[in-house]
Amino acid sequence: MTKQNVLISAEKNVSSSTLALTTIMSKSSSMFSSSSTSSSKPPVPQTNNSINLAITRKSLLKQLEIESGSRINAWVETMKASSPTHIKSPDAFSPTEEHRSWMVQHPSALNMFEQIIKASQGKKIVVFLDYDGTLSPIVADPDRAYMSKQMRAAVRDVAKFFPTAIVSGRCRDQVYSFVKLAGLYYAGSHGMDIRGPTKGAKYKKSNDQGVLFQPASEFLPMIDEVNKVLIEKTKSIDGAKVENNKFCVSVHYRNVDEKQWSLIAETVTSILKEYPELKLTHGRKVLEIRPTIKWDKGKALEFLLESLGFGNTNDVLPLYIGDDRTDEDAFKVLRERGQGFGILVSKSPKETNASYSLQEPAEVMDFLHRLVDWKKLSNST
Repeated sequence: MTKQNVLISAEKNVSSSTLALTTIMSKSSSMFSSSSTSSSKPPVPQTNNSINLAITRKSLLKQLEIESGSRINAWVETMKASSPTHIKSPDAFSPTEEHRSWMVQHPSALNMFEQIIKASQGKKIVVFLDYDGTLSPIVADPDRAYMSKQMRAAVRDVAKFFPTAIVSGRCRDQVYSFVKLAGLYYAGSHGMDIRGPTKGAKYKKSNDQGVLFQPASEFLPMIDEVNKVLIEKTKSIDGAKVENNKFCVSVHYRNVDEKQWSLIAETVTSILKEYPELKLTHGRKVLEIRPTIKWDKGKALEFLLESLGFGNTNDVLPLYIGDDRTDEDAFKVLRERGQGFGILVSKSPKETNASYSLQEPAEVMDFLHRLVDWKKLSNST
């Protein structure tokens, strides 16, 4: 990845039913206007064609209404499926079949630690970490998702021995305010706002004056505008919280009554109709509005590896630890590269591209401690 230009497609997607409706309404309008200009002529009797036209217009309008409702329902189901309270607990699966089968496919990274280390022989380990749900617990108020002092110390120790990056959907400045560690790489807004350390970094390239990469900078005015509209439109929905993450806008519904989720989905999707250059994605009890550029956490991972000098080499072993659906883009990149391992943080079986699993942030901290202990021991011998 030497080129940093991102192609943006701003073409509007118009459904065929909408085009048909537009054409029919246009023809209908011209028909009525032409008849009104000839006031001396008697009114044209309603023919079968005009009756069929009226029926077709009603049918198309009804169809568009149905399609819109279906899209809202689909988003509500997606919101439920991606919410921890709606994901089956391990006890809900057969302990001898489904759950055990999932653990066989995605074993604990703690139990498989020796195999991971064996795969790193002759390679440089690079560590990528999500924040929410990985370094800090998921909490009701996203502004209070603090990491513990013990976790901060663990991340600090890891960064002493391995290049380390925090990759989050949050605004980069906000992530830094939580982590408070210099010498790390920070990728906010799902990797659309990347900043490397300008000093004190042990693993910078010699000619690197501090990485700064923002592939979606031209969308900033639009993101700010959408953020203001969403705040205004959702202020009457109890529990809804809109968060401006600089290059994306997050609409949290964790504290919204489930009966109001359809209203959240309808509000967000209706606003996005006016912004075809933006797209809607989802995470754990959050809807996220992002630019339509082809950029995600997987692209950010590749960019950071390139920045560290590991873009086209086989002597690197990336480890990416995350809990969110958006981390799947990074897991997928690692699988496609056949290089490194994705580690999913989850107590419940779910579809994933990760190779291994950890149940909660406490296990993430244990894994980081083991990495540091192994490195210290290998250095001493």
